[in-house]
Amino acid sequence: MFIHIKNYVANVFLALTCLLAAGPNNAYAHGEKALEPFIRMRTIQWYDVHLTQDKLKINEEVTITGKFHVAEDWPRSVPKPDMAYLNVAVPGPVFIRTERYLSGQPLMSSVALKLGGDYDFKIVLKARIPGRYHIHPFFNLHDAGAVMGPGQWVDVTGDPAAFTNSVKTISGETVDMESFGFANGVSWHVFWIVLGTAWLLWWVRRPLFIPRFKMLKSGHGDALITPLDKTIAKAILVAVPLFVFGAYAMTESQYPNAIPLQAALDQIEPLPPAVNAGKVNIKVIRTEYRVPVRAMNMVAQIHNYSDQPIRIGEFASANLRFINPSLGQSGKNEDDTLVAAKGLVIDDDSLIQPGETKTVSMAAADALWETEKLDGLFRDADSRMGGLLFLYDPSGRRYIASISTSVIPKFD
Repeated sequence: MFIHIKNYVANVFLALTCLLAAGPNNAYAHGEKALEPFIRMRTIQWYDVHLTQDKLKINEEVTITGKFHVAEDWPRSVPKPDMAYLNVAVPGPVFIRTERYLSGQPLMSSVALKLGGDYDFKIVLKARIPGRYHIHPFFNLHDAGAVMGPGQWVDVTGDPAAFTNSVKTISGETVDMESFGFANGVSWHVFWIVLGTAWLLWWVRRPLFIPRFKMLKSGHGDALITPLDKTIAKAILVAVPLFVFGAYAMTESQYPNAIPLQAALDQIEPLPPAVNAGKVNIKVIRTEYRVPVRAMNMVAQIHNYSDQPIRIGEFASANLRFINPSLGQSGKNEDDTLVAAKGLVIDDDSLIQPGETKTVSMAAADALWETEKLDGLFRDADSRMGGLLFLYDPSGRRYIASISTSVIPKFD
């Protein structure tokens, strides 16, 4: 028993040491690998996520834009996205969010998403504390957890004392949100701490536990509470509600037009279908994950309903992007570690002509399957994989298809 406790304490100490060693200005992960692979692949499928800048000063703003597809093959074990909240994962209050939009509409609360829909989003952040931060857009799904979008490093420089966060209230008054209400909040905390501590000390000052237990066993339990104890308890029972209601009345009088926190559920429609939506139909016939070489092999039947020849350019799943290098699109930024620039290999990479149906074999191969903890998919009770397949015609027009398929592990 002692050895187990010793090991536990040692592990906790080691974890705290690692956290402290990381430094206050660095955060390397926000739980993006914590959810099961099938949830990350088959719920919110992010794409075209972009930050306007990765170097900014205190008080400057960075805008995160992008799109996501709500997968049709939503896992049965995950509650439907009838209540989801769009936010940004950052290591503490190093930014403030000033604007947020979904499909062009201001997003104030949680939102109900529709399966199979595509949405675009925009989030504006204002730099507050200097440092180097890895930030992600993410959706917090009710009863499921946070599905992270792709992250990017952002460097913030400047003097934190220069940060300003002033807003104009509905009454026309301008207040500093960094200090507004701070003294009032501290006063209320001190009041309740003092009251609670005094009430505890009133009882702790007497003999505890064993003497009181003996009195209970001897049938003298009524003597444990004195008439003075009862008087003080009655006084607190009357005084505290009166004090709270009195403070509430004063606040209502001082701020008659206060708006409470909103608890509504926004209803925002998906984006209208793209002009070329539905022009490409993809049926995945078989999918195998080859464990030794960390490759997802897919056999798919592609039917081209458009009037242009098309080729496969990219496969994306759970923020990983596997690029077909023959199209000349690397798809990789300098700091983007989730892109395999040559990770998509196709057996027959010729153009799929209008009206043609072609069966192709694709291999999305890279160590990212393992490092991002997606190779454990076949160990899940729901061993299905989902993602987006991007196809292009000679003019560069993009066709997007959402795919989903069962995965068979191969160990040879």
